[in-house]
Amino acid sequence: MENNNGVVVRDISMPFGSMVVFMVKWAIASIPAIIILWGLVMVFGGILSSFFLELGR
Repeated sequence: MENNNGVVVRDISMPFGSMVVFMVKWAIASIPAIIILWGLVMVFGGILSSFFLELGR
């Protein structure tokens, strides 16, 4: 028999100042992720563009 205990969040009680601090920390933490993703896009874009340039010769 399967035991299904679902959880439903109805309300989060968080002061406005704490929420602002949390969102600022969240935004600062996303900067390294954006830099890593940008680097990956540049690497794969360079590989793909060099591949297609070789096909055009």
